[in-house]
Amino acid sequence: DAGLGVNDRVQLSKVESIMRKRTNEAHMASGVTIVDPVTTYIDVDVEIGADTTIGPGSHIGTRSIIGPGVVIGPNTQIADSRIENSAFIDGARVLDSIVGEGASVGSNAVLRHGAELKPRSKVGNLAEIKNSVIGSGSSVSHFSYVGDANVGENVNIGAGTITCNYDGKDKHRTVIEDDVLIGSSTMLIAPVTIGKAARTGAGSVVRDDVMAGDTVAGVPATSIKSK
Repeated sequence: DAGLGVNDRVQLSKVESIMRKRTNEAHMASGVTIVDPVTTYIDVDVEIGADTTIGPGSHIGTRSIIGPGVVIGPNTQIADSRIENSAFIDGARVLDSIVGEGASVGSNAVLRHGAELKPRSKVGNLAEIKNSVIGSGSSVSHFSYVGDANVGENVNIGAGTITCNYDGKDKHRTVIEDDVLIGSSTMLIAPVTIGKAARTGAGSVVRDDVMAGDTVAGVPATSIKSK
């Protein structure tokens, strides 16, 4: 194999296949379970910890670091990212992002451009996180978009929630403090801050900051705590 030349794309594909096989076998020899090596693509500079499992059809791109005990489901794509110990990624795309210890990412979710999931946080199916930090123990449910946001600890973001971060000219940040509950299909019009332990009703359009402990609902959202 060492004497193979590359003079056309057919030969290139053969050499790439040989290198992919060697790379996968080296990881398996180090304690990584690769369910189907033939359909698994791992770049040569990727680091993977022992007792991690990688499902069929997965692509792990350059400059990625995968910790021990991670479960990577079928058809996952990871590039330029760090996946910490015991995280679970189920058929998602993780690009230039960090997934913390014990965090989970649902199928067809997208993490990109500096997304960071703190330990034990959760992102549901078909959600997207961009340039945002999701605090420890917090959950972003399916069909949600969280962009340019800081989300605190133990926050529950209901399905279909959107941080409306772009006004047509500039991007703006959303801040969601600890212990907040965001109702399903809430629209958060950035820049906006949701105070600690506040709540929004399902379908709310939040244009103004919400005080800690308050409950708001409606379009536009107003306080209903005293009603």
